Amino acid sequence: MGLIGEVLMLPFAPVRGAGWAVRQVLREAERIYYDPATVRAELARLEERLEAGEITEEEFDRCEDELLDRLETAMHSGDTTGNGTGR
Repeated sequence: MGLIGEVLMLPFAPVRGAGWAVRQVLREAERIYYDPATVRAELARLEERLEAGEITEEEFDRCEDELLDRLETAMHSGDTTGNGTGR
């Protein structure tokens, strides 16, 4: 974009900046959500809840399946290290 285009687009700079910030937050949230270490920790907490009687076997099975799906997605994406640090 030339100088004139940049000047004309200047009033929209805050909107473009906000869009960039939202994309960065979303990227980080997805990294944490699919991080194998995070999923494994959630699996451990889920098992603790089952043993404590806080949830039923059916709830456990449903949640475990969801977490295992997330873990499988994370392992196939190759974007994480599995130690909670991401890339």
